[in-house]
Amino acid sequence: MSRIGYHCSHEQFAPGELLRLVQRAEDAGFQSAMCSDHYFPWSEAQGQSGFAWSWLGAALQATRLSFGVVTVPGGWRYHPAVLAQAAATLCAMFPGRFWMAPGSGEALNEHVVAERWPPKPERNARLREAVEIMRALWAGETVTHHGLLHVEDAKLSTLPPEPPQVVGPALTPETAQWLGGWADGLITTAQPREKLRAIVEAFRRGGGEGKPLFLQAQLAFARTEAEALRGAHEQWAPVSLPSTVLGDLRLPKQFEDAAKYVRPEDLPGNIRISADWERHVEWLHEDVEMGFVEINLHNVTREQDRFLDVFGEHALPALAQG
Repeated sequence: MSRIGYHCSHEQFAPGELLRLVQRAEDAGFQSAMCSDHYFPWSEAQGQSGFAWSWLGAALQATRLSFGVVTVPGGWRYHPAVLAQAAATLCAMFPGRFWMAPGSGEALNEHVVAERWPPKPERNARLREAVEIMRALWAGETVTHHGLLHVEDAKLSTLPPEPPQVVGPALTPETAQWLGGWADGLITTAQPREKLRAIVEAFRRGGGEGKPLFLQAQLAFARTEAEALRGAHEQWAPVSLPSTVLGDLRLPKQFEDAAKYVRPEDLPGNIRISADWERHVEWLHEDVEMGFVEINLHNVTREQDRFLDVFGEHALPALAQG
């Protein structure tokens, strides 16, 4: 049976409120959690952006859930030697409960350190180097490396009992195929079924056969279809923009401007919008059949408590029954 988890949206909720929500999610029966590591939210309407790494320590202590984080080790906000130490510390304190999804990054978050923002191929190359550096450090090696990234005499004194899974994030088949040969698993987001299937097949074709599949499933659940659609459009309209656009915009205002022409009717497919919990269960059954071992649900509306109550009482038990 796949694990059904809760996506913790730092972009939408203050850290203390988000800690309360993930504790509620655990009480409701959710089995895992994940978050993204942002410096800015995508829009002022979202309104928050707590520091994910500080929060993860508190959340792992406050619950028994496993946690993952989408983050960027490419040498802008974080050097991979520092990020390796952060991950090793969490793994040492909470063995077997932490994974990370290192990505190539968004200018929105990384430009704040005033470094050059390179094109996607170079960012991918930096990501690959960064992962090699982190894995060597988790293995106890002393690392000196001079390439796109530079490391001298780095060595971790506090090692994890086992290194975190490196789960590669991909939004396109091309990225998924590239990740297949070196990532420990794949994470992608909810998309129309044929696009989702193409990403999974590309990952397996690139060397990912037999590796675990993770899904961040964006959804909008509310009391009525109209409320769900309105909440999705108000909070998460930029999700419909191409990944090439999302990677290069620098400020929340630019995301808002780019999303001005996204209509509510453009969102279904990228966000699963329904006021019917049984419809959401149908979608999730299809995800399970595709082979996703962990599916973290991100209700993009502001109404989290009712979502947790209804899904805990109805949707999760229905999924468990098959």
